[in-house]
Amino acid sequence: MNRRDFHKLSFGAAAATMLPSANLFAEPANTVAANGGHKFSVMLWTMDKTLSFEQKLQRVAEAGYTGAEVGNEYEKWTPEEWKTALAAKEKYGITIDSAVPGRNALSDSSKRDALTEDIKKAIPGAKQLGCNQFIYTAYTRVPSQTPEQRRDAIVDTLKYAADLCAKDDIEIVLEPIDLLEYKMEAVPSVADAFEITRLVGSPKVKVLYDFYHEQKQAGNLIEKLTKNVDQVGLVHIADVPGRHEPGTGEVFYTNIYKELARLKYDRYICMEFTPSAGHEWVPTLRKAREEAIAAMKQA
Repeated sequence: MNRRDFHKLSFGAAAATMLPSANLFAEPANTVAANGGHKFSVMLWTMDKTLSFEQKLQRVAEAGYTGAEVGNEYEKWTPEEWKTALAAKEKYGITIDSAVPGRNALSDSSKRDALTEDIKKAIPGAKQLGCNQFIYTAYTRVPSQTPEQRRDAIVDTLKYAADLCAKDDIEIVLEPIDLLEYKMEAVPSVADAFEITRLVGSPKVKVLYDFYHEQKQAGNLIEKLTKNVDQVGLVHIADVPGRHEPGTGEVFYTNIYKELARLKYDRYICMEFTPSAGHEWVPTLRKAREEAIAAMKQA
């Protein structure tokens, strides 16, 4: 199951409320030191779906990462699964840096109730996991809207969503999805997303800069990063084509990493790729992290 399907899972966050609260902003002591002063995570939907949550965290830790990103699968965990998951998170020193509450058409005001339900269902479990960031795509366009109407509707929805998350101090990042992946996507480029988040005007609403999607959609990756880094809340890494590890395609990630370091980007760098054929998870993830650190040292 990939992260585009996580929102289909049924709600079970009530189980989370039976467990002690986690510290929302605690970082493992080794986060900065182990990674050259940078924070790295792995989006768990990319990993073998036959692995348990604990097994995934084990592999993430073995590869030298201290962060992981989830969908909303935790909403249907049983109390025993919650106990195991929180124990694994503690054991391997992993921060859950982001979650995906659902997938709603942000430009469609008629979907506001569904958005509200998704966020309210996602918050209790996210708090238990210590996660303080939600990922949203704008999803499907409303055909009757002009581009300006679409933009304004998304701005309004994000302001509303931010208000819902405010008391729990959860940030929202808007992720553009290229039109080759989803032809009805309402926000297909970071150029659109940066305009939207600036109009929202909240420090709690930023952009997820996914270099894979942006390369497929428009390219010009570094210039847009440089001019808008103040609006970037998270970055995702994968090469084009194929969504495999850096170095397998056309994106020269060395220069992207160097620019992230030069700009003093201090948020998570998340690997969202699947290893190319014949490559195993742990060594591939480890190599991707080490290459990123080496490149950033050149800045």
